[in-house]
Amino acid sequence: MTLAPKPLPDAIKERLAKFDLNACFTCGTCSSGCPITGTPGMEGWDTRKALRMIAYGMIDEVVDSDWPWVCTGCGRCAYACPQGIDIVPIFGYMKHLRERSKVPGVLNKGVDRVLETGNNMGIAKDDYLMSMADVGNELAEEECPGFYVPVDKEGASVLFFPNSKEVYGDFEDQKWWWKIFYAAKENWTIPSENWEAVDWGLFTGNYEATKTLAQRKMDLNRKLKVGTMIMPDCGGGSYGCRSGMKSCALEDASNTVNYVYLYDYLKKLIEQGRVKLDKSRWEGKTFAFHDSCKHGRELEKHFGDAYYEEARWIIDQCVGKRVEFYPNRGNNYCCGAGGGNWPGPYEKHSAYHGRFKVQQIKDSGADIVVVGCSNCRDQISRRLPKYYPEDCKYEVKYIWQLVAESLVLEPWSEEEVEKAQAEAAAQWERLGVDLDAGY
Repeated sequence: MTLAPKPLPDAIKERLAKFDLNACFTCGTCSSGCPITGTPGMEGWDTRKALRMIAYGMIDEVVDSDWPWVCTGCGRCAYACPQGIDIVPIFGYMKHLRERSKVPGVLNKGVDRVLETGNNMGIAKDDYLMSMADVGNELAEEECPGFYVPVDKEGASVLFFPNSKEVYGDFEDQKWWWKIFYAAKENWTIPSENWEAVDWGLFTGNYEATKTLAQRKMDLNRKLKVGTMIMPDCGGGSYGCRSGMKSCALEDASNTVNYVYLYDYLKKLIEQGRVKLDKSRWEGKTFAFHDSCKHGRELEKHFGDAYYEEARWIIDQCVGKRVEFYPNRGNNYCCGAGGGNWPGPYEKHSAYHGRFKVQQIKDSGADIVVVGCSNCRDQISRRLPKYYPEDCKYEVKYIWQLVAESLVLEPWSEEEVEKAQAEAAAQWERLGVDLDAGY
């Protein structure tokens, strides 16, 4: 029997032509390097088969399957492809073609919420502001006198975007960045609206959402007259924002703003002596850095740069002993959380994907795994130990958490504290936040 290509709509044919699937050798290198291959529940599927199905016009079969959603978009397949086929965007396009009402799990609901409310969780503005005031006051009382969270501060040097899961529940995790800003005496701010760091549009193949979210961030940067913005820490958030900004710039080359990745920002603070670090706090501990796919391999492929060495340099300023995972850098294994698989409904598939990461950590002998992505942190610290309890004897820290916990905090002067307290009182009054009400 001869398998003939299925007729496709012109728009889909035009898009697929850009992926150059005819260059595929069907060699199977992609499938060999993909951790999804052999996943229970995905028998009969692998990267090579999915690509051949698409090449033969079996688009509906792939779009209707779980395959594009179980794929983390880690890019190991494309990294190894001898023909240089860019595979990740192909499966992203399959997600794009899925009816929005049939997007699995909570992802599309999150996209709808962020477009409507400015954040994935639909957190009301009053609750958000009260949380910022309340948790900020906690940090001021604990160890940073005079600290407060500046909101909509015009002319700030740095614009920072919170992650809604931290605003919603992981409150304490916000304090790591805040301590760094405090120690560096940074002139920073967060927005009161459209503040979401994470881009679930990227996870669902929603190109317009990704573009809209990036445009909102740029608009805020201009409105507040901020010097630069820190790219959101989540790998999907930063890569999504960068992708959205690229789409905006294709329509108008002047539609861009200054931005900095968290690694460059932290490295600069350390190099300039704006923060002081104490390595002695980590004596007897061995650290390793997990190369996030979207901060490394995929960022390098699509934007020409990657953050491999900067992260390692930052860690080395904080600790005395660091080891490597093998393979690492561009060929590193994904943790299994990418592509929306941390909040997505395919937990068992995601955990199986992460089996290689578990083995890497175990083989390295690391006591503490350092990450630069919130999804990676949650996957490695929460999901993988649930499925591999005997092999997950480690801690996980954000790289900014490591910096914050290594800080030598120098107290502000009385004048600086009093000035900050006066600014905070005026800000919360302007925003209508009752500091006595609590959160």
